[in-house]
Amino acid sequence: MGIPYGTAYFALFMRGHAMPGETLLIHGASGGVGTATVQLARARGLTIIGTAGTPKGRELILKEGAHHALDHTAPDYLKQVLALTGGKGVSIIIEMLANVNLGKDLTVLAPRGRVVVVGSRGPVEINPRDGMSRNADIRCLSLMYATEQEIALIHAALGPGLENGSLRPVIGKELTLAQVAQAHEDIMKPGAHGKIVLVP
Repeated sequence: MGIPYGTAYFALFMRGHAMPGETLLIHGASGGVGTATVQLARARGLTIIGTAGTPKGRELILKEGAHHALDHTAPDYLKQVLALTGGKGVSIIIEMLANVNLGKDLTVLAPRGRVVVVGSRGPVEINPRDGMSRNADIRCLSLMYATEQEIALIHAALGPGLENGSLRPVIGKELTLAQVAQAHEDIMKPGAHGKIVLVP
């Protein structure tokens, strides 16, 4: 609960400054942080476009509250993003794999859009003009570098969602403690569905 929902809240509201009525693209919405972001954004009144690489993942993000689910392995999915926004682009992108997507993200942002980088597995090359022409922002975060005050604000904000049921952690797989090595391998594979939980 703590890391995925804390990261999602930090990304969406404290770094991304998401507002009701804005359109959000979550790149990799079927994982733990992605499903948390979907739930938080839906409760706040954003229009949500989520991506996942498998039918099971796309079904999950729709179930959790996304308005649209796209296949980020399809060659035309960014055209679909623009079509869903009437050509305007999205206000915010929560990016789980910046080394693959960041350069493309800038091309589907609305004017003054924000990309919030949550994850990356390597360097990336971008065309700054794609951001300049939109007066766009690229913002980055790591929950481990949040201040004590930010952590306290995040925890205070998440409590009501747990109480009213709008936040519901998704458990994709349960493994035993003896399978911890497998859990580390599985978490790096594509096609995540919620969180992996280790049980005795």
